[in-house]
Order: sequence, then C-alpha cells, then structure tokens
Amino acid sequence: MKRNWLLIPGLALVVVAVVLIFNSSGHEQHEVSSAPAHVHSPEVKSMDQSAIPAHFEEPPARASLGPTLPPEQFFGKAREAYSVVREIPQTIAQLPCYCHCDRGFGHKSLYSCFEDDHASHCAVCVDEALLAYQLQKQEKLSAAQIRDRIVSQYSQH
Repeated sequence: MKRNWLLIPGLALVVVAVVLIFNSSGHEQHEVSSAPAHVHSPEVKSMDQSAIPAHFEEPPARASLGPTLPPEQFFGKAREAYSVVREIPQTIAQLPCYCHCDRGFGHKSLYSCFEDDHASHCAVCVDEALLAYQLQKQEKLSAAQIRDRIVSQYSQH
C-alpha cells in the first residue's frame, strides 16, 4: 500500500521535470516585425498553399531579424548551416521549414530555426539551409526560385 502512495508523487515529479526541461530548452518564440506570408508562385500553384509552412514572401529588413546563435557553438553540418544562415539571412527568412516548426514552435520561417538551438537537432533545417546557400551562391538563384525548389522537393515527403 505504501508503494502506491510513493508512485503518484513520483510520477507527478517526472511530469513537472519534463515540462520544465522542455520550456527551458531554448524554444522561445522571437517576434519579427513583418508577418510571414505564404508564396503564390506559378511553379507551386497546384499545391494547397496552406500546406506550405510559414515564411516571408518578401525579404524582411535585416535589422528586423533576431540574432542567430554563433556557429562556433556547434559541430559538423550544424556549424556550417548556422554559418550560412548568417551569410544569407534575408534569403533564409523567405524559406519555409519543412519540419513544420511553425506549427509546434511558432517559427515564422526557416530563419527562426537558427535563432535558437532548434536547427542543431533537426536535419531538415540544416539540409534546407545548406541547399539554399548552394542554390544562391553556385546556381545564382533568387530567393523566390530557391523557395520554389525547396517547396517542390520537401512537400513530397
């Protein structure tokens, strides 16, 4: 009988600990002055526009974007991704993130993933940022063209 009484407070402590850990793990939302918009480009016209995650249709002012975490804080591909986001922030802000963190964390675009440590734990965020950088620097695509490529590639998953 005594064990049952210890089990209830023990479970309650575990639940409280999980909630506290989740809330303190850097998943705070950052406000940006411009509201995200969904793209309406010809290449993705046939898609349900509400299925495309949040993003900015026009480049937000660089000063309106919050700071990203320092790349030196991470290793490997995550470090590279945090670095490229600092190099092309306005392009990254115009891209949707297909891990759908706009729903779970209120992110406004792919850029939001790099304002905290979310991207360091997410292959989708890292891979999208690295792809965007490659498309902009090597193929000289515009942010809208990069967005179209990402939408067509990631919306199929």
